[in-house]
Formats: sequence, structure tokens, C-alpha cells
Amino acid sequence: MAESKPDTDVAANPYTDAGRERAQADSVAGEWDLEVRPHHAIVTVRIVAAVLAAIFVFGGIVLRQGSTGVNFRVSDQIGLAAFGLVLAGAVLTLTRPRVRVGKRGVMVRNIVGDNEFAWKDIRGISFPDKKSWARLELAHDEYVPMMAIRSNDKMRAAEAMDRFRELGAKYTGESQG
Repeated sequence: MAESKPDTDVAANPYTDAGRERAQADSVAGEWDLEVRPHHAIVTVRIVAAVLAAIFVFGGIVLRQGSTGVNFRVSDQIGLAAFGLVLAGAVLTLTRPRVRVGKRGVMVRNIVGDNEFAWKDIRGISFPDKKSWARLELAHDEYVPMMAIRSNDKMRAAEAMDRFRELGAKYTGESQG
């Protein structure tokens, strides 16, 4: 008679419903001590996306009005409106940046993909002069831009940097002690 696998295997698998629920519960339960997202950039991007969508949809609606010498059809109107919506959706990808800091390390999500770094690989965080966002300093003179901590967020960015450094000291001190 074959033994059944324990339920923990199903709960640990992120491709099952139980695994996804467990991952969400872990995230909510405080796996991350700090989560930073850009504030002003998100507001600006949402406004730009809405304006782009409105312009293209409006252009699609009024495209057949008037005599320009070109024969526009309903499919052209729909295509122009759809293009505007796709363009607005593409602009909204700029709202994705996020930085999470916790005992496991640091997870940086810029526009595409997440990268997780263990505390042993992290040398610090800096905000270079005349740069728009902070960067995570890594071993071997490497760095990763952190688009979530932006200079135009001013005090929010400064508070995020201070909190990041506090957590870095806490977790690197634990691993060494």
C-alpha cells in the first residue's frame, strides 16, 4: 500500500490553490517588515494612462466626422480606441516597482520580474547624486536599481532609506551573532 504524501507538500507548492493561499497568508502575516512603492510616480502614471486612453478613444469616436479625404471605417475607429487602451495598459506597467525587506533578505521588483537577494550578498543602499532612484549595493561592486524608492517622493524616500538601513543592521547583526 502506497503512503500518501503529507498535506505540507501541497501547501508548499505555489502552483496549487493551497500553496497560493499559504503564500498570501505568509505575506500578510508579516514575512516582510518593509514594503515600499513609489507614490508620486504612481499618481502621475495613472493620470498619463487615463489621458492617453481618453484621447485615443475620443479620436476613435470622432474619426469618421468631417471630410479629410480618407475613408475611415468602424474597424479603424475600434482599432484606434483599442490601440489607446493597449498603450495606456503599457504605461501602467510603470506602477509595478516595489521593494520588500524582511528576514529573508530584500526583494526588488522593477518593471519586469522580481529579484530576491539574501542579506549576505547585500553591502548597503545608496542614493547616488543626480539619480532618480536608489540602488541596492551588492557584493563584487554590483548594484541593482530600486525604482520604488524615488527622489521625487522626498520624505517618503528618506524614511524608506532609514527603515531599510535599520532592518539591514537588525538582520545582518542576527546572522553574524
